[in-house]
Amino acid sequence: MKLADLRKLSIKQQARVRFQLRNGMECVVTEHGIAQVAGLRAIPDFNLEEELAAAREFLLEPAGGEKKSPAGAEKKAPAAPEKKSPPGAFDRKTAPAGRSLSREELTAMIVSAGGAAPSSHEEE
Repeated sequence: MKLADLRKLSIKQQARVRFQLRNGMECVVTEHGIAQVAGLRAIPDFNLEEELAAAREFLLEPAGGEKKSPAGAEKKAPAAPEKKSPPGAFDRKTAPAGRSLSREELTAMIVSAGGAAPSSHEEE
């Protein structure tokens, strides 16, 4: 599986695909097919294609989750005070709405979505 295959899948599925880099950062391939690494401020010292090859777990999220609110919408007061949960506790509001996939599951999705078979891109 190559980055181009992941980009095509994210566009076709209108979903975001997240995976962890070896240096602890996270890459997000957006529903527009753009790979973004949060916190990256300079030329990276890693190759994203190699990082993808090393990744084993992926998170597939629907693209509609993070809509920006219209100007002034954030000024509304909450109707009821929110209950605070202890640190580290599961919270449905902050939990990702996507599903976790292994490399094999994601590869199968790419092949079934009409993407190229992973072996056709492999270098010898």
